[in-house]
Amino acid sequence: CMIVLNVTYKCKSSMRSEFLETIRNEGIDKSARSEAGNLKYEYYDSTSDPDELLLIEKWQNEDAIDFHKNQAHFARLGELKIKYVDETIIDKFIVDEE
Repeated sequence: CMIVLNVTYKCKSSMRSEFLETIRNEGIDKSARSEAGNLKYEYYDSTSDPDELLLIEKWQNEDAIDFHKNQAHFARLGELKIKYVDETIIDKFIVDEE
């Protein structure tokens, strides 16, 4: 079963662009995409909320997510969230691949 995570970041006021720029400059997104078991890792700006950022992640299985959570770039994203993000909402979906 594939796992899809929709991660919504409610960024601090006017911090969305800087947050995403820092993620890209530090290669956090690129590092996550290069992990075994990663199928998608893409950020999207909300068109209705200037402080909202959506990350869509697709993983082959739970083991791939567990591995991801133990990477240095995952920890670094957590550090960046302290500076840039007020709230993180994660919606998790299990997708049967038939």
